[in-house]
Amino acid sequence: MKSSLSKKLSVYILLLGFIHNSYSQYVTLSKNAHISVVTCGTGNEAYSLFGHTAIRVSDIDNNLDVVYNYGAFDFDTPNFVLKFTKGDMNYFIANNRYVDFLNQYNYERRDVYEQELNIPLELKQKLFDNLYQSMLSDERLYQYKFIDNNCTSKVVEVINKTLSAQVITKKTDTDQTYRAILFPYFDNHFYEKLGTSIVFGTKVDQMGTKIFLPFELQKSLKLIQYQNHPLCKENKAIMVFEKETPASWWNNCYTFLLLLALVVFINKKVVDYIYLLTVALLGSVFLFLGFYSFHQELAYNYNILLFSPFLFLVLYFWSTKNSKWTYKFAVFNILLTILYFFVIFTKVYLLIVSPIIITNLVVLTRLAIKHKKRIPIII
Repeated sequence: MKSSLSKKLSVYILLLGFIHNSYSQYVTLSKNAHISVVTCGTGNEAYSLFGHTAIRVSDIDNNLDVVYNYGAFDFDTPNFVLKFTKGDMNYFIANNRYVDFLNQYNYERRDVYEQELNIPLELKQKLFDNLYQSMLSDERLYQYKFIDNNCTSKVVEVINKTLSAQVITKKTDTDQTYRAILFPYFDNHFYEKLGTSIVFGTKVDQMGTKIFLPFELQKSLKLIQYQNHPLCKENKAIMVFEKETPASWWNNCYTFLLLLALVVFINKKVVDYIYLLTVALLGSVFLFLGFYSFHQELAYNYNILLFSPFLFLVLYFWSTKNSKWTYKFAVFNILLTILYFFVIFTKVYLLIVSPIIITNLVVLTRLAIKHKKRIPIII
């Protein structure tokens, strides 16, 4: 109930601010104008696990204090889930009053930090002009991409455009993969961590050289120099809350291990059949997403070696009592599972998928043993 209310409140505030500010007249900034990069902390809901980035423009002489936010979207978009999954979901830039923006994050008990840009007035005006024009042109809309085009990368893009150079570049964690960078963000959210680990393909195994997360941008801004001085002033904490660790009776590794332990130790045909069917269906979903979706993160997903669609052939021959081919495809999927282990041996998520690897090997091995052709012994 709280999650639903929070989402509705977020949309309401964004739309209210958009309506309130979109038609405001053009403003020439005064010498007292300030422009800041705002970094918002992570939350416990799926949509807030990575934090958020926005730009604040304040000018006391013009009675202006507005936040520009590239993370807005419409929950009522027709076929919302399909569009988001495919990767042709339109996000847009919206603006709302700073006080409303803070109220929303205060309600969600999420930290807010601010880094004021240390740039001359003419560049502040140029940045404000770019944001203002984005609100009134086709640039208002963009297609969300998890790594390449999101609320953080759009902020980097508009600031670099203003400075007419690639001033903001990644300064930290460039020796880690995108997968390794993302992994800690799912702490205390076990099934989200497992799900994203197995649904992402090879793109997230590339080295994380692009800024795509809010706190990556925050850390890099602290280290960037512009015209022989720091690009940003000291990071300022606006709101800081004590971190709350979510507790769930089901969203943890214990329910996951218990479920797989039941499959291993019950050793019943119907249980093994349902398990293999579930694994095969997941692999089919991954295969479908790899071809269907424009999200490059979902392409070339080697996790189908573990969640193999070839398991459907095992199930087919098993249900038709064809021992010869049941055995052959069981062995084939055992080899795929072993190959998968060596593929992900150095990956950060090896530990959390190991129980599935073990369960696959146990179920397939006992299935292969049951259907292996007996060789008669002649005395």
